[in-house]
Amino acid sequence: MTVIPTIGVTTYRQEAAWRGWEPIAADVLPAEYAQAIEDAGGAVVLLPPVASAAHAQALARHLDGLVIAGGADVNPARYGEAPHPEVTMWRDDRDVSELAFIAEADKRGIPVLGVCRGMQLLAVSRGGTLLQHLPDVLGSEAHVGGNNVYDQIPVVVEPGHRISDIVDQHIIAACHHHQVVATHPGFTAVAASADGVLHAMEAEGERFVVGVQWHPEAMSGQRIFRGLVEAAREYASTSR
Repeated sequence: MTVIPTIGVTTYRQEAAWRGWEPIAADVLPAEYAQAIEDAGGAVVLLPPVASAAHAQALARHLDGLVIAGGADVNPARYGEAPHPEVTMWRDDRDVSELAFIAEADKRGIPVLGVCRGMQLLAVSRGGTLLQHLPDVLGSEAHVGGNNVYDQIPVVVEPGHRISDIVDQHIIAACHHHQVVATHPGFTAVAASADGVLHAMEAEGERFVVGVQWHPEAMSGQRIFRGLVEAAREYASTSR
């Protein structure tokens, strides 16, 4: 029988309103993440920001794979910088929680996929830094997207890496970010756009730890979730 791996996906905690209720704190995530993982053969567990590293440890025991989802900027203090004027909102609860999940995944050897903010947090978790406001460097709003709209950015994936066995060499990436990874100790850069913006990295070693700056959940035919699910399935078969 084929093993169905359990994939945890981190969520936002923010105000939401529905069916006449006033805005209240809610744990939410676009359904595209769960749909993409289910289509790839995984079972999804949504992970709200947890109260402590012990809670992350308790949950990680039941996971075969982990997705750090996109969202708000990482607090610049976590990589030793003062905030840029365009960096005005961050979620400390998510930073603390997701860093705890990443640490636990590292300890247990759990496969990890970081999406957009998730890629940035993977870099920060290993001592990396971010370029806080990309338009300052590019001189344009390319990559930033708009309300409910992704910019479509051509990206080239270098051959000879784990990710190059999963996605096409030339892709049109759905992007919605004003920051990018600047330094990434422990990771190899594996994809970039023509303007030099880093769009994917993977950890050194055998474990599947991949970060993509684009939003694969918003792209039809993206195979990156299949790669994660296959790695999680292998992990499940050896750890259960």
